[in-house]
Amino acid sequence: MPLKTRHLQLFAQLYEHRSVMHAATAANMTQPAASKLLAEMENLLGVPLFERHARGIDPTLYADALARRARSALSELERARDEIRMLRHGRLGQAAIGTVVNPGTNLVPKAIAAVKQAAPDILIRVEMDASRPLVAKLLEGRLDIVIGRIMDPELGADLEFEALADEPHAVIARAGHPLVGSRIRYEDLAGFGWIMPPDSSMLRARLGAVFLDHGMPWPQNVIETSALPVITALLGDADFLTTLPARSVAPYLTSGQLVVLPIDLGVRMDDFGIIRARHQRLSPAAERVLDALRKVARELYPEPTE
Repeated sequence: MPLKTRHLQLFAQLYEHRSVMHAATAANMTQPAASKLLAEMENLLGVPLFERHARGIDPTLYADALARRARSALSELERARDEIRMLRHGRLGQAAIGTVVNPGTNLVPKAIAAVKQAAPDILIRVEMDASRPLVAKLLEGRLDIVIGRIMDPELGADLEFEALADEPHAVIARAGHPLVGSRIRYEDLAGFGWIMPPDSSMLRARLGAVFLDHGMPWPQNVIETSALPVITALLGDADFLTTLPARSVAPYLTSGQLVVLPIDLGVRMDDFGIIRARHQRLSPAAERVLDALRKVARELYPEPTE
């Protein structure tokens, strides 16, 4: 007998809660029923999934392996139900997209607008985050497509990547910043407050290396955020500096609210691109979005990086 959906649903709760009692409550069943179902799973697979002890249960390496696939399978089932429900009500399906900041401000909106013009009944959900959590959701089946980077090389076998463009970063400030119009030295930059990406990000590490290379002290006045609306609001209200791809703030540069300072820190990020789960078949709605992303990318980034 193969594993059934109810097995996977209980397993997901056991893996999350590390307690048969709490997992049973979350799965809306009695504790004896949960224990019986767990024993049934382990018998079917022929391996122990959890180690029992007085404080609860701990997953074995077999449970870790199953968890990666179970989340994806359950997510796919849930999304299949949602899509069938939409089709029954005359909609054309749904697509879930994850994106990092830069393509999230130009590529993704333009692609979505193109899809919506041709097929307004498609439901499109968009999440903006760093690459690593987005790719995790992609592998769990919670996203169809990610526009970002593969940060963990060991995941390469499970992913397909189409490079689109790299991200040269410029130093950005408000139009009335004291450094505008002056001849800027690297040491001048450290005298102002900076809006920095989170400490755990690759960009933060590269900025740290750049500051060291140029003999610049790390700024004392720092705000950490990767939320673009917060960044642009802070830049507009005070004499902060930040480093961003100029494309990501193009409307603010065009309107004259923000400016690119004439100094090159040499900060670049690796290519971002279209990431898909290798063994995940896209829905017709997600295929439409993928086609639109590729078409718009050819217009925005006519010279792909080697």
